[in-house]
Amino acid sequence: MLSAFRSALATPDLRRKILFTLMIIVVYRIGATIPSPGVSYANVQKCLNTVEDQGVVQLLNLFSGGALLQLSLFALGIMPYITASIIIQLLTVVIPRFEQLKKEGQSGQAKLTQYTRYLTIALAVLQATGIVALADRGQLFANCPDPIIPGSNIFTLSVIVITMTAGTAVIMWFGELITERGIGNGMSLLMFVNIAARIPAEGANILENQGGVVFALVCFFGLVIIASVIFVEQGQRRIPVQYAKRMIGRRMYGGTSTYLPLKVNQAGVIPVIFASSLLYLPDLISRLVGAGNSGWQNFIANYVVKQSSWVHIGLYFALIIFFTYFYITITFNVNERADEMKKFGGFIPGIRPGRPTSEYLSFVLSRITLPGSIYLGIIAVLPNFFLDVTGGQGNNQNFPFGGTAVLIMVGVGLDTVKQIESQLMQRNYEGFLK
Repeated sequence: MLSAFRSALATPDLRRKILFTLMIIVVYRIGATIPSPGVSYANVQKCLNTVEDQGVVQLLNLFSGGALLQLSLFALGIMPYITASIIIQLLTVVIPRFEQLKKEGQSGQAKLTQYTRYLTIALAVLQATGIVALADRGQLFANCPDPIIPGSNIFTLSVIVITMTAGTAVIMWFGELITERGIGNGMSLLMFVNIAARIPAEGANILENQGGVVFALVCFFGLVIIASVIFVEQGQRRIPVQYAKRMIGRRMYGGTSTYLPLKVNQAGVIPVIFASSLLYLPDLISRLVGAGNSGWQNFIANYVVKQSSWVHIGLYFALIIFFTYFYITITFNVNERADEMKKFGGFIPGIRPGRPTSEYLSFVLSRITLPGSIYLGIIAVLPNFFLDVTGGQGNNQNFPFGGTAVLIMVGVGLDTVKQIESQLMQRNYEGFLK
């Protein structure tokens, strides 16, 4: 692996891409620490030391690398872009115009990307408005007497919202620059950096509060979880596909054998994001309504939001399984795959083309989706069982090697390594994976 790194850095083109990616990441992390205008940096730091439960903003704070709770320039992170991308992807099934654009190739994809940008800005305005409203009311941090936005007025709050929205636009630009001129998928890499930036602080917190033995156990279990996730993420069911020989002009085409790969985790991390967002929606509503001691607010605070509650764990697990089936059904159209294979003369040995092929693919996909959804649910709820061990008070991010974090980091890490691997193989160098 060291020789592969040396070969990558010794190649001028590849070295230029790696250094450009690192430069964008450094600039991005600097912007994530600069507070927005009108925000008291000193009061924010005091409130961060006293906060125990981040509630509805926990997932957003994870994806922003801790920048959200500091109300920095890049406080919203890439969460608006992720949400917009998911919405546009789902709308391609509902809106015929979007489905047509998807089939048009590069030109249609460019228009869908433009729609995603517009929707990202709109969602950024909504999210920034909600976060600033919570901060202005003193509900962003629990039990924090110091005002985060001193002397708040309409002008100051508007400037903060505009600043955060502009920061989201800059993050989109950074991600596209990395994708075009750097290594890997830009948005995924920025998400990876945000999550990785939190691990040292959380590890130091566990070491300081629980001691070296607990810290060593957490590191050991973290390595086991990461190895298990890598094993499952690489797992796939390969369905053999053969193409019949066809004479086009004077040339013979086809006659090859290949396979259709169906991953065990076909849905990726999207079901976990869906479930987390939906599960914290009641908490957001209760916060916006205002402080109160009504029965439904107490139930939400003590059972739905509290991550050590068995009600929370059960709902989270069930929602992940549901959204896994839902997302795979929406994004993987077995009828389209069967029609494409039939169009190009492909068939599965022993299965007739057309409807029998789509039924067979649906059967195999349903058999794979069940263990994949259970795997996602176990990885997502696993940190909830470490709350007492790691000293968490309702915040599972104190266990840094579980849940959404490890799924995203492993997935992005594998994808980036494979891209560098392909670049090295094109230049006749040995890659990372042997």
